[in-house]
Amino acid sequence: MPRFNARMSLWAVLLICFALKSFAADRPPNIVFVFSDDHAVQAISAYGSNINQTPNIDRIAKQGAVFVNSFCANSICGPSRACIQTGKHSHLNGFLRNGNRFDSSQTTFPKILQKSGYQTAVIGKWHLDSDPVGYDYWEVLPGQGSYYNPDLIQMDGSRKRYDGYCTDIITDLALDWLKEGRDQDKPFLLMCQHKAPHRNWTPAPRHLDMFKGVTVPEPETLFDDYNGRSALLKENEMSINGHFFWSHDAKFHGDNLFPEHFVGGNQNGEYRRMTDEQKAAWDAHYEPENQAFIKAMQAGELNDKQILQWKYQRYIKDYLACIQAVDEGVGRLLNYLDESKLSENTIVIYSSDQGFYLGEHGWYDKRWMFEESLKMPFLVRWPGVLQPGVTSQALIQNIDYGPTFLDLAGLQIPAEMQGRSIVPVLKNAGQAPSDWRDAIYYAYYENAAVHNVPVHDGVRTDRYKLMYFPRGRQWNLFDLEQDPQEMRSLHDDPQYAPIMTALQKRYRDLRQLYDVNTATIPATRGDEARWQERDRELTRRANNEGASAQLAFIGDSITQGWEGNGKQVWEQFYASRGAINLGIGGDRTEHVIWRLTHGNLGKVKPKVAVLMIGTNNTGHAMQDPSEVAAGVRKILDILDEKLPDTKVVLHGIFPRGATEFDEARLNNIAINDQIRRFHDGQRVFYLDIGATFLAADKTLSKDIMPDLLHLNAAGYQMWAEALEPTLKELGL
Repeated sequence: MPRFNARMSLWAVLLICFALKSFAADRPPNIVFVFSDDHAVQAISAYGSNINQTPNIDRIAKQGAVFVNSFCANSICGPSRACIQTGKHSHLNGFLRNGNRFDSSQTTFPKILQKSGYQTAVIGKWHLDSDPVGYDYWEVLPGQGSYYNPDLIQMDGSRKRYDGYCTDIITDLALDWLKEGRDQDKPFLLMCQHKAPHRNWTPAPRHLDMFKGVTVPEPETLFDDYNGRSALLKENEMSINGHFFWSHDAKFHGDNLFPEHFVGGNQNGEYRRMTDEQKAAWDAHYEPENQAFIKAMQAGELNDKQILQWKYQRYIKDYLACIQAVDEGVGRLLNYLDESKLSENTIVIYSSDQGFYLGEHGWYDKRWMFEESLKMPFLVRWPGVLQPGVTSQALIQNIDYGPTFLDLAGLQIPAEMQGRSIVPVLKNAGQAPSDWRDAIYYAYYENAAVHNVPVHDGVRTDRYKLMYFPRGRQWNLFDLEQDPQEMRSLHDDPQYAPIMTALQKRYRDLRQLYDVNTATIPATRGDEARWQERDRELTRRANNEGASAQLAFIGDSITQGWEGNGKQVWEQFYASRGAINLGIGGDRTEHVIWRLTHGNLGKVKPKVAVLMIGTNNTGHAMQDPSEVAAGVRKILDILDEKLPDTKVVLHGIFPRGATEFDEARLNNIAINDQIRRFHDGQRVFYLDIGATFLAADKTLSKDIMPDLLHLNAAGYQMWAEALEPTLKELGL
């Protein structure tokens, strides 16, 4: 009888094990996504770092795969996160730049997972302004959050302050949710999202002395002079040498003693949050080094090169010490998954919102399309499917994450998502399928005086990179095999002409594939001082004088010219109508879209608005007429929304160039052929007065447009006279 019971017990155990294994096999996998902020691949030992060790992050690579060609779509915090949530590029998900508010009504991967039965949670840095949607549980930092004693927003909208260090607290909260906060019978998605190592690189107390006495190797390009590439690089405001803050970055107390080497203001807010004990540990670490530096500076013992080297060491040691806490947190999560037997059916991914400059090109921060900020880490462990120790060369992007998570769960990927599931790559030992992408598209939009990085976009293949800067219409081309540090652009090298041509075509193809139309994407010219000044003036004007304006002119330099060559004509025709001029020279449709949604309308509610825009879309880029027309349509829609009682006179774009065969004039004519369809006779009244400026043979005289583009006084007189009948018909 005992032998029979023992045999039955053995069978029972085997049946239970088999049932559990079958249950695990049938149950969709759990997903743990650990996400840091600004973690450069150069600071991960699995990627070959020579400046630090990340043993716990490396565990993911050793037990799974590391992707060495992983890229972001827009190298800035909020936009990158929006790309991940939606699987779409920034221009379609609507989150173009920090400061935007995420539209949570759109399709996101967590919503789909949640609806399919997954339990979902996001903990830590969110940075999308609107509350998380699609998550059963969330607890997130407000904005950038704080390193020391952080506040976290609760699901009821209140804020809770935690004592301690942010990275540790986020890990604690993630573990608490895994252990006690979730339904143990459901598959789960956990988004554990750290603030670290974001600026101002504030280490935990236990890591303050981690690199004491160590000299971290300098990058070879620390002293980059920016020659051989776009002149816009020299205008940057993110260099360690010239844009390092005395208190915020360098961790000094008191007044800025050396304003020629450090930027003042922007105090270290973290120090003010610390307890007395935390401040004591902080000061014990920083003050001896700070006082030694001040003494050496006052004695004249340090030259400019040595000062930059000192700043680099201060920066990089703080940055790396922040990463140490992230790595320890990853280890704690992995240990729990192993100990709780969850690892077998849990996919673990480590990534960051973008890369970061660790002194390369003399920079900190991100934004540029150069390798250090374009690349983002992507390490994944998938037991039973992905063999340990895989290195993948496949070109992947953060728009792929959402589709990948859905595919892992066995769910259909919405057609609107632009990314591709990486699952086929994972199941093929890191090898890309034959139909995998051969290039990625990148676009950066935020340039409104933030580090003075210009708007730019481009494509990257496995070997080459092509970047385009709309300001100045500049191309930069890099051969990453021959010039991995991207020190010399080859855009004008005859030997690379065929490659340049091929990449420009690939650039156009990808923009078409991803439905990129810059004419409709709101854009500033915030890296241009004159534009900034004019934009502020128009906003002031709109708020102070706009309420009395019966007539508003909206456009580019031709409109702004009413204040120059057209001033006397303006006084004659429009001063008595309280007209307001909202033109800025050089603007394209995308700039007007930005201005009308960011203050330029102010209190303006005119009876009539006169709109003419698009000639710079032609002149700057010879943009496709249908794209420009879409930009004009978007402007009309904005005016319809914001000024519902205003009639709009939509001008056809004025002729330019000497003859009817001028390429730019022909493009403008093609645009006019499309925008004339917007005339509805109720709110929009299309008016093409181009023939007014032309001779019988359709030539354009310099007696009217001296540069064959801009009007002189006689030209403005002709404009006013041609417009007047329509204005009177509309009640002015």
